[in-house]
Amino acid sequence: MLKSYERLLTGNKQWAKDKLKDNPDFFKNLTRGQNPEYLWIGCSDSRVPANEITNTQSGEIFVHRNIANIVVNTDVNLLSVLYFAVETLKVKHVIVCGHYGCGGVLAAMESKDHGFVNNWLRNIKEVYNKHVVELESITDQQLRANRLVELNVIEQVHNLAKTRIVQEHWKKRELEIHGWVYGFDDGLIRDLEVNYSDIKNVEPIFRYDI
Repeated sequence: MLKSYERLLTGNKQWAKDKLKDNPDFFKNLTRGQNPEYLWIGCSDSRVPANEITNTQSGEIFVHRNIANIVVNTDVNLLSVLYFAVETLKVKHVIVCGHYGCGGVLAAMESKDHGFVNNWLRNIKEVYNKHVVELESITDQQLRANRLVELNVIEQVHNLAKTRIVQEHWKKRELEIHGWVYGFDDGLIRDLEVNYSDIKNVEPIFRYDI
């Protein structure tokens, strides 16, 4: 009987076999490098694989994931990914994609102590506090959580626009930032229509003279 982790190795062999069957040059093409047009900043939730839900192939999307798709100005990991994506890979679109039913968002709505994770959830709590009047006017808890998921995505798009990395590339060439939300109930991605392509959406205090 296979151990649980061994099932992954067996699955990999079958996947590789299937890919070669469909396209004998599949892996040869991957070795030539990547040229993605998109950077995907998504949630770590195992139910939201970027390539699968967008029906794209390996090499088409550069991906960064963390709990609740947060963009924090002190997160060196995320900023390094962002810098590499726009500076080296020359991506044209940065997508922040949250999802309804997000465990991080639901946890942030509680007063429960989540240990070390409290430090991360604090970012979502700040979003809640910023929009507390709107959110607490929604009496249905699920609808309130769904709205916080949306507001969190919008806030992270705005946080991206505040970075020097993004603003520098707005001076050089086209770069668009998008906010999306994925739904488990129907498998569809919803465009929140928060699309930034220049500095006009950034408050003056956050603009850099580049």
